[in-house]
Amino acid sequence: MRALALDIGDKTIGVAASDLLGLTAQGVETIRRTSNKNDLGRLGELVAQYEAATFVIGLPKNMDGTEGERCEQVRKFAAKLGAAFPDVKQIFWDERLSTVAATRSLLEADLSRRKRKKVIDKMAAVYILQGWLDSIRN
Repeated sequence: MRALALDIGDKTIGVAASDLLGLTAQGVETIRRTSNKNDLGRLGELVAQYEAATFVIGLPKNMDGTEGERCEQVRKFAAKLGAAFPDVKQIFWDERLSTVAATRSLLEADLSRRKRKKVIDKMAAVYILQGWLDSIRN
């Protein structure tokens, strides 16, 4: 069974999926948020497509490790996920530097600002998922 990582933002949800062996994370897509119904509908399609058993949800903690308003918003959406997909386990993963790392790698790849904007959330989800996958192997 695979895991899906979610980088949940106000306007988008970055999605990444693990391979079948649980070794690597690949970017799937960036969902443009329109409504909870539509967002959950698309996530349901991805859960079915990837036969996902786990959501690894990025938790945007403050740099001092505390949880602020963004964490509260992510947890509220996660509660809706849990109601919609009760059989999919949820794991919260500290994502403090995932967007920074994703931005750095995209800059190194020399992507234009416009192209970076389109894929940054998906790449952040890849970093979230890869961090989790690496931690469960060790």
